[in-house]
Amino acid sequence: MLSAPHEVLALAQYCLTLPQLKLRGLMCIPEPQRDKTQQRKFFHDMLQLYQSLQQQNITLDTLSMGMSDDFEAAIAEGSTMLRIGTALFGERSR
Repeated sequence: MLSAPHEVLALAQYCLTLPQLKLRGLMCIPEPQRDKTQQRKFFHDMLQLYQSLQQQNITLDTLSMGMSDDFEAAIAEGSTMLRIGTALFGERSR
């Protein structure tokens, strides 16, 4: 679940006061979850948060959510940006 969604509006409003900063959107990295229903729920909650900011006249164009193991659920819930490095390049060496 989201750790501090109640703080996002205040942070977004503060960002609007900083002339050298442009808030583009939201990004999340959820805990790994194999259950597709749980993946979609997390991403749906993020989509609702994104939309609530837009309803407050905060212009956003990016909802970055979804990685190699959960990108299908993220796309289904409105992601506009994915991070799929592992699917493209394989696991990182340590």
